[in-house]
Amino acid sequence: MNIHEHQAKEILKEFGAPVSNGFVVLDTNELDKIIQKIKSQKIVIKAQIHAGGRGKAGGVKLVDKLDCKTEIKNMFGKILVTHQTGPEGKEVKRIYLQEAYDIEKEFYLSCLIDRQSSKIAFISSTEGGVDIESVAKKSPEKIITTKIDLKKNLNETDINDIVKIFQLDKNQKKDAIRLVNALYNILIQKDASLIEINPLVITKQKKLLCLDAKMNFDDNALFRRPEIFKLRDLNEEDSAEIEASKFGLAYIKLNGSIGCMVNGAGLAMATMDIIKLNGEEPANFLDVGGGASKDQVAAAFKLILSDKNVKGILINIFGGIMRCDVLAQGLVEAAKEFDLKIPLVVRLAGTNFKEGKDILDGSGLKILSASDLNDAAKKIVGAIK
Repeated sequence: MNIHEHQAKEILKEFGAPVSNGFVVLDTNELDKIIQKIKSQKIVIKAQIHAGGRGKAGGVKLVDKLDCKTEIKNMFGKILVTHQTGPEGKEVKRIYLQEAYDIEKEFYLSCLIDRQSSKIAFISSTEGGVDIESVAKKSPEKIITTKIDLKKNLNETDINDIVKIFQLDKNQKKDAIRLVNALYNILIQKDASLIEINPLVITKQKKLLCLDAKMNFDDNALFRRPEIFKLRDLNEEDSAEIEASKFGLAYIKLNGSIGCMVNGAGLAMATMDIIKLNGEEPANFLDVGGGASKDQVAAAFKLILSDKNVKGILINIFGGIMRCDVLAQGLVEAAKEFDLKIPLVVRLAGTNFKEGKDILDGSGLKILSASDLNDAAKKIVGAIK
C-alpha cells in the first residue's frame, strides 16, 4: 500500500527524523490560516498523488507567498499525467504546502526489503533529486548499497557505511544517524517495504532535511497495522482493484486484450506468460484463490468484462480445494447473467475436472474447452483474431 508524501513525513517526524516544515491542504476553506503557518516568503506547492514525475507534469511549483492562494486553487482538481499515471492521469485532491529552503546539496537515501538476499538494504547516493535508476545506469560509482542482516540490529558501523558517501560535518552526521535509525525502525515496526528520501538535502544553513518522502507498506501485514491502513486513499487506487478486494480477489489491471481468471498466483503468472508467448497480451492479473465461491466467480467475470479492451477470456483452474464442477457451474451462471458475447476458453484440471467439463459442454454456451495450458492459450489467441 502506498501513502502520500505528507503522511510519510508525519511518520518520519514521529520516529525523530529531520523533516521539512509543511502542511497538507484538503480544501480551500482555511487556506489563509495554513499559508500563514509557513515561515518562508516563498512556498513550494506539491500535488499529492501516488505517482512520480509530479514536477515535470506541473504538480510541484515554487511561488511567492502572495500568489500562493491563487496557485493552490488552480492546482486543485487538475489532472496530472506523468510517466507513472498512464494517459488518464490522476486528479489532484490534496496539496502539500512546504517551506522553501535554500539548498546547497541534494542526496538520495532509501531503505527497503531486499528479497534476493533476505536483508534490509540501504541505498545511498550523492545524486539526489533525480531518478535513482538513471544514476545507477550512468554513474553507478555514485551509489553505495549497505545490507543489514535481519537477525542483527543496526549498529554504528552500518550507519557509518550508509552515510559516509555524503561527507557530512559533525552536526549533520548526528541528524543523519537519527534519520537512518528512523528508516530502519519504521521498516521493522510498521512493516514498510520501501522508504525513499529523494532529495535528502543540506541547506545553506548547513541543516540536513528530508525534502521529499515516499513509503510503501506490505499489504499482507496491514491487518496488524490499523494505524497505517487508515492512511489508505481510495481516490488513488483503481476502482476495479478496490471492487476486487471486497470479494477477496487479487486483481491488477494491465493493458492487453485477453482477460484471465486463475486460481493461484504462480499459475496466474504462468498463464500470462503463455499468452504473451502466443503473441497476445494479458488484460489483467486475477487470482480467485483456492476456494472461490459462485459470488466470487461472478465478481471476477464482472471485473474482467468492465475492461473495454478485453476481446476474449481465458480461465485456467487447477482444482484442489476448489472443485472443478462447482466452479464450472458458477462460470455457466455468470456467463448467462452477463450475456457473454466474447470468446471464452476454459482449461480445467484436478478435482472433478471431468464433471466440470461435462457441465461446460452441456451448457449450450459457446465455451471452448482446452486440454492443457498451451492449448488454452492457442485457442483464445486464435478466437480473438
